[in-house]
Amino acid sequence: MYQRLLEHLTTAVLLLDGELRVGWMNPAAEALLAVSISRVKGMSLDTLLGCGESVDSVLAKARDAFHPYTQREARITPLNGEPLTVDYTVTPLSADELLLEVEPRDRLMQISREEALTTRQETIKVLARGLAHEVKNPLGGIRGAAQLLERDLDDPALREYTRIIVEEVDRLKDLVDSMLGPNRMTRYAPVNIHKILERVRALLLAEHPTVTITRDYDPSLPELSGDESQMIQAVLNVARNAVQAMTEARVEAPELVLRTRAKRQFTLGAERHRLVSEVGLIDNGPGIPEALRATLFYPMVSGRAEGSGLGLSIAQSILHQHHGLIECDSHPGRTEFRLLIPLVNPLTGDAS
Repeated sequence: MYQRLLEHLTTAVLLLDGELRVGWMNPAAEALLAVSISRVKGMSLDTLLGCGESVDSVLAKARDAFHPYTQREARITPLNGEPLTVDYTVTPLSADELLLEVEPRDRLMQISREEALTTRQETIKVLARGLAHEVKNPLGGIRGAAQLLERDLDDPALREYTRIIVEEVDRLKDLVDSMLGPNRMTRYAPVNIHKILERVRALLLAEHPTVTITRDYDPSLPELSGDESQMIQAVLNVARNAVQAMTEARVEAPELVLRTRAKRQFTLGAERHRLVSEVGLIDNGPGIPEALRATLFYPMVSGRAEGSGLGLSIAQSILHQHHGLIECDSHPGRTEFRLLIPLVNPLTGDAS
């Protein structure tokens, strides 16, 4: 009876012997570690989890003291090679039996970061709208005054100054509009993400023919519901940013990988989706400085001398309109941006 209860738990549970060898695990543990009990029965916990001496010593201490112990945010590397952050609790049942409960933390930590990012983005959007209103009103007055002044000037040289004023006012207005992101309603329609990536690839190769752009597509990925032109803009902004960073750093063999995958039962922010499209853009550039990572998607923030700081902010804004978001992992030699978009119609909730 108790085994049936453990088999239906969503928490990963393993039963170990006194030598810290695996005796049994429930289906949740098999799913988390991507192994079957028939394969790992009798295997040492260190071999199974790649956890090193720290976890072994904790379990041995709990066994010897016959006292439960909990460890938060421990790093393990199971046999499948995918590192995990977990919370675990070991409970001695007898001198030769220990119960190990393992809770994955990576996705929960990621959800927390996503919620914080979404909140910051909404705050920035409100501030940007207020700033746009306060800036655009006096700009309109300056432009109008310059045009009136131009009519009363007979000297062409002086008119040139008024034209400069008008042009600079227009440039500032365009800059303010860019900070607000797309200025039209999103038009939802079935979109093939690979068609979008091929368009972006063609544009980048025309601009940077020395960069190798590799495809790694999942052909089974269904169409998503979105605005094709906006999605092209979002992907292009992220990809162009990566290519320009590699070019400026003079990477010897610059490469950008375009990858697509489907994620099932995936949580974005506070909402769980049955199916999510993941578009990965991976480059072998210099990486993003640690000081910029927390504010990477803020408008006017750029790590490049010639960057406007608007490309990633606009891309994130477009993804939000599609009920998705952008994640980023970076270290020298490898930077990955992941564009995550639900594969459902945002208006109807139906699968694409």
